[in-house]
Amino acid sequence: VQLQASGGGLVQAGGSLRLSCSCAASGRTFSPYATAWFRQAPGKEREFVAAITWRGGVPYYTDSVQGRFTISRDNAKNTVYLQMNSLKPEDTALYYCAADLRSLGWYATDYDYWGQGTQVTVSS
Repeated sequence: VQLQASGGGLVQAGGSLRLSCSCAASGRTFSPYATAWFRQAPGKEREFVAAITWRGGVPYYTDSVQGRFTISRDNAKNTVYLQMNSLKPEDTALYYCAADLRSLGWYATDYDYWGQGTQVTVSS
């Protein structure tokens, strides 16, 4: 399974960005149980941002982004999105997409597959 994240950038506080994560499974259909977005700021641990079940599309969010971020997926394109609105300087981090074949979890150790990070920087 290969994940490719993109869409990061520099934005002013209050602005928006949309991250994308393109997913592929060599030689088989990509069908995880869940995909997720995590983020890691300098000097901090990687933290859960949002997750979504692949089949049912049920979203989950950490409290700090509830109401501002929206996770979605396009099964036909094998792509997961994170729409980020009303961005704050504290949202600045390296954002990672992740996938797991068996379950949806809140911790980085719950996910077996990871993409490279995409940097999001929010200026005040």
